[in-house]
Amino acid sequence: MEITGIISAIIVGLIIGALGRLVVPGKQHLPMWLTLVLGIVAAFLGGWIAGLFTTAWLLVLIVQVVVAAGIVYLADGMYSRNAGSTA
Repeated sequence: MEITGIISAIIVGLIIGALGRLVVPGKQHLPMWLTLVLGIVAAFLGGWIAGLFTTAWLLVLIVQVVVAAGIVYLADGMYSRNAGSTA
């Protein structure tokens, strides 16, 4: 991956992290910074998964948002469980 691809994945990842947070219903217990970091991870992971099947940018974006929502949902469940046990 070229440097421009990495920079664009980071920028798109920040946006996707915010979208992933909006897609997940209910109150999230994750801090916003962690959601954005998870969005960056989802951008790389979702882009790689979608790249296996298609090169259409809209489909890649949809897969990235779905992966981000799933990661935010799973991380929120683990984060709230750990935060609740320490209180």
